[in-house]
Amino acid sequence: MKNQNNYVAIMAGGVGSRFWPMSKTSYPKQFLDILNTGKTLIQSTYDRYTSFIPEENIFVVTSEEYVSIVREQLPMLPAENIVAEPQRKNTAACVAYISFKLQKINPNANMIVAPSDHLIGDLDLFTQTCQKALDYTSSSYSFVTLGIKPTHPNTGYGYIQYDENKSSEGIFQVNRFTEKPDLSTAREFLSEGNYLWNSGIFIWKAEDIIDSFWEHSQYIYDLFKDIEADLNTEKEAEAIRKVYEVCPSTSIDYAIMEKANNVFLIPSDFSWNDLGTWNSAWENFSKDEEMNASNSNSTILVDSKGCLVHSNEQKLMVIGGLEDLIIVNTPEALLICKKENEQQIKEYVAKVRKVKGELYI
Repeated sequence: MKNQNNYVAIMAGGVGSRFWPMSKTSYPKQFLDILNTGKTLIQSTYDRYTSFIPEENIFVVTSEEYVSIVREQLPMLPAENIVAEPQRKNTAACVAYISFKLQKINPNANMIVAPSDHLIGDLDLFTQTCQKALDYTSSSYSFVTLGIKPTHPNTGYGYIQYDENKSSEGIFQVNRFTEKPDLSTAREFLSEGNYLWNSGIFIWKAEDIIDSFWEHSQYIYDLFKDIEADLNTEKEAEAIRKVYEVCPSTSIDYAIMEKANNVFLIPSDFSWNDLGTWNSAWENFSKDEEMNASNSNSTILVDSKGCLVHSNEQKLMVIGGLEDLIIVNTPEALLICKKENEQQIKEYVAKVRKVKGELYI
């Protein structure tokens, strides 16, 4: 029997600009089948939770402009389970909105907040880990996050330091969060051994995270508390529009997690990749003997090594004598850059916007 107090909120409002030009503002990466699995990332995320969360308790929080895409890709999702944000205000607003909404639906709501665009393997182990976290938060005033053991000093991930001497049944007290460090700091974290990657997956009771907003981010708390009576009614959309006009844009990490003293971590052994960059996609594609990866049978690589070639067209592409490049071809745009420069793709997109406007964004 699935626990009727357990919910999941899938966050699906991002634009995925580091996956440009395949990911565009009008159709971002969570709605794409980047790895040629036969399912988009949000479809895979939804399926991941149906084994242990009641389907009627699965919610998607997304931007207003993506509601129709969510309906198309998840037709089984009740319309009222698609929660539309009128503006992008980062994850604190998203969490506050869905937490107030679920707490009003069910005062005992115990919830997972998860990104829509991550790649997760070992689903049985993932399910067991989530169940362990839900059991813990259901009986204690605590927030649990899932930490991933680092395999290399990645500067694109956040890190969580935990206290190896403070644990209960494999759940550890969190000491601090660190946003994307520089390379030397990331190497230091790996050598210390008690730092894990921040998966961005959080578990808590709706009531408890709301109380924490009151304690640590009272302005955001007051905004949503003032319109609580309108939630889950025909007045909700207009009330939320007014809230989002003045709500600060900040992350849940900064608003709550970095300030709270009741944050815990489960070191997790399931395979995980946030698919945040083209390099992360390259890591998950099958590769030839020269470590080239391509999603297309129409690509021929000659004397080339370590390249990622991604195209959604059938035209023949011949890549010769190149090494460690990202090459992404769409009908509207072509991106070619060094793999080591993947973090600069946002800057490339900003340059395109400045020179060409919104046409290619």
